[in-house]
Amino acid sequence: MKPESKTFNVPLGEGVVSFETGKLALQAGGAVTVRLGDTIIFAAATMDKEPKESSDFFPLTIDYEERMYAGGRIPGSFFRREGRPATDSILMARLTDRPIRPLFTNGMRNAVQIIMLSFSSDGFNPIDILAVNAASAALMISDIPWNGPIGAVRIGRINGQFIINPTFQQIKDSDLDLRVAGTREAISMVECGATEIPDEIMVTALAFAHKSIQPLIDAQLKMAAEIGKTKRVVPLFASDPNLVKKVEARVSSELEAALEAPHKKAELNDAVEAIKAQVVTEMAGEDESLIAPLKEAFEESYKHIVRRRILTKGIRPDGRTSEQIRPIWCEVGLSPRAHGSGLFTRGETQAFTLATLGTPREAQEIDTLAPAENKRYMHHYNFPPYSTGEVKPLRGQSRREIGHGALAERALEPVIPSESVFPYTIRLVSEILASNGSSSMASVCGSTLALMDTGVPIKAPVAGVAMGLIMDDEKYSILTDIQGLEDHLGDMDFKVAGTRAGITALQMDIKISGITPEIMSQALRQAYNARVNILEQMLEVLPEPRKALKPHTPRIITIKVPVDKIGAIIGPGGKNIRAIQEETLTKIDIAEDGTVYIASAEGTGAEIARDRIESLVEVPQIGRIYTGKVVRTADFGAFVEILPGTDGMVHISQLDSERVNSVEDVVSVGDEITVMITDIDPGGKIRLSRQAVLEGWTAEEAKEHDRGGKPSNSGPRRGNDRGGDRGGNRGGDRGGRRY
Repeated sequence: MKPESKTFNVPLGEGVVSFETGKLALQAGGAVTVRLGDTIIFAAATMDKEPKESSDFFPLTIDYEERMYAGGRIPGSFFRREGRPATDSILMARLTDRPIRPLFTNGMRNAVQIIMLSFSSDGFNPIDILAVNAASAALMISDIPWNGPIGAVRIGRINGQFIINPTFQQIKDSDLDLRVAGTREAISMVECGATEIPDEIMVTALAFAHKSIQPLIDAQLKMAAEIGKTKRVVPLFASDPNLVKKVEARVSSELEAALEAPHKKAELNDAVEAIKAQVVTEMAGEDESLIAPLKEAFEESYKHIVRRRILTKGIRPDGRTSEQIRPIWCEVGLSPRAHGSGLFTRGETQAFTLATLGTPREAQEIDTLAPAENKRYMHHYNFPPYSTGEVKPLRGQSRREIGHGALAERALEPVIPSESVFPYTIRLVSEILASNGSSSMASVCGSTLALMDTGVPIKAPVAGVAMGLIMDDEKYSILTDIQGLEDHLGDMDFKVAGTRAGITALQMDIKISGITPEIMSQALRQAYNARVNILEQMLEVLPEPRKALKPHTPRIITIKVPVDKIGAIIGPGGKNIRAIQEETLTKIDIAEDGTVYIASAEGTGAEIARDRIESLVEVPQIGRIYTGKVVRTADFGAFVEILPGTDGMVHISQLDSERVNSVEDVVSVGDEITVMITDIDPGGKIRLSRQAVLEGWTAEEAKEHDRGGKPSNSGPRRGNDRGGDRGGNRGGDRGGRRY
C-alpha cells in the first residue's frame, strides 16, 4: 500500500518552500524533500546503532550528490555518469556541515551520515540553501539526537532592497549574495560574496536574514512534533571533570610559563607536548588504562588555561592584545616566468600566489546544474603538509582546500575587470608555504599583490583577516588575526575580506550554538580596522597595478566583427583560421557575438592576424583604395582581388593615365596594383580604377571619368568614352567573379 506523505508549506519571499516526508527512503533515520519552484532536494539522515569507542571525535559525514538528470541532462564525462563530486558539490556539503555540526552534543561517538541528492533543478532557484534546510529537517524528524533545528536563507540586494532566496538571475543582478543559517536565538553560519558592501549594510542584512529563517524553524518544529521519531539515547564520551581538575592543578604553572616565554608555534608545541608526556607518565604510573583519559584531561586543561588568560588577563598565547595584528612583510615578482606573483607573510603564515593569464578558450567549462557554462577567473589553494611541519601523503585537494580557494576567489571576484576591459582568462594559485592560522585570508592578500604585479587593472586592492571569539557565560573577547591555537581552542572563525570601501566576502564558522548581532557588529568593526592596516602595508610594496604586462605575457587584441562574417574568418573546415594562426603564431578565439580575441606572445603577430581578419570581414565601400592581385585579364580589362574572395574589375580605360591599347601592356596575372572602388552595383559587382589612384581623384571624380563624363580640367578623351561604354557592358555580361 502506498504510504501517506505529509507536506509543510512555508511562504518565504516571493515563493513557497515545501517540506515533504513519509513517502521516500522509509528505512533511513529521517528523510525529507524540500521544494522551491521546480527545484527539489532530497536529504536522508541515518545514525549507527553503536558508538565508535576507538574514535576521539564525532564521526559526522555530510555529502551532496549532484545528479544531472535533475536538469534533464546527461553528464558530459567520458563514462556519461556522475564521477567524483565537483567543486560546487563539495562546497554545498561544506555549507551544510558547518551550521549542523556544532548542534550535536559533545561526546557523541555514534557515526551520523547525511546524504543529499538533487531530484529536480528548474534553472531558476539555487539548490544550496534548500539543502541546508533539508538536512536540518531530516535530522529533526529522525531518531538522531540533535539540538536543532536550523533555518537557512539566501539574501540578495537589488536597487537597495533585500530579496529573500533570489533566483539565479536576481543573484547576477545583486550586489550581495549572503547565505545565512541559524537557530531561533542566533546566527550560526555565514557565507557571503559582495560588491564592496559597507559594514552597516552587512549588519542590517544579517539581521534581516536571521528574522527570515524563523518561519523555516517553525515548520521544522511542527514536523518534529507531529511526525518525528523518538530520539535514541546514545552514550556520551567526555573527560572526567574531577580528573581534569587534578591535571589542571598539576600543569597550570608549567603551561603558564610555556605561554609566557617568547616562542614560535613549533617551540610552544614542543614545550606543551613535553609537559603532557611528563604528566601522563607521572600520574598514570603502571596503569595503561589511564593514559588515554589523562591525555584528554590534559587537552581540556590546556584549553581552559589559554581561554582564561584571554578572558581575564587579555593576553593571547603569543602575547598580543585582542586587536593586534601579527608582523607583516610582502614581496612581488619572485617568479621571473610567471605572469605575476605575490608573497604575503603574516606572523608564521605565508602564502605565495602566482598568476597566469590565458586566452578566452582557456576558461573553465562548467558542467553542473547551475546556469553558468564557463568561468574566466579561477582561484586555487594548496595546503601541503610541510606548511605545518608535517609529513602526509598527497591525495589531491581536500574539501578544506577547495573551500578556502572558493572563499579567496569570492573575495577577489568583485574587483576583477570585466572581459571587455581585460579580455584574459585569469588563474591564481595560492601555495601555502607556512601556516599558523588565517591562511585563506593570507591567500587573499597574496593574490591581490600577484594581480597587481601582473598588471591586471583591478578595481581596488583587497585584504582579508580572520577574527576569533573566546566566550563564557559572563564575558567574551573578539580576537583580530587569529592564529592556529586560537582557532582550535576558540569558539569562532570569522573571515572578512574587502577593500577600503566595503566587504567583498564573509565566512563564519562557530563551535557554539550561535552569536548575537552585537558580537557580529563588533567583529566587523575590528575586521575593518585590521584590513585597512593590512592594505596600507601591502601597498607600501606595490601601490597600484603595473601599467604594462610582463614581456613574456601573451598579448590579446580584441576586435568586433559582424556575426554573419564569422564563417568567413573560420573558412571551410577551419581552413582560414588555422592558416592565420600558423602563419602569425597566434591563438584566435571567436565568441558568438562576433568578438574576436587574438593572442600572441608578442604584439607583432597579433597585429598581422588582426589585419588579416579585418580584410576577411571588410565590406567594400566606394572610394576606398586597395592593393590587390590581378587574378584574370580580358581584352576589356583586368580582374583584381581586393579582399579575400572579393574581386572587382578595372576597365582598360582605367588602367593608366594614358590610353592603353592592350591590358597586358600594363598588367599581367599575379601582379599587385593599387586601385580605388568607383562603383558597386545592386548585384554587388565592383568597379575599380587604377587611374583614379594615379591622378589622385576623389571617388566622385573617378566615377565621372569612368562613365565617360568630361573632367573639369580637360577636354573629352575618346578612349575613355569608348572604353567606358564597351568595357562596362562586356564586363557586366561576361564577368564570372564578384566585381
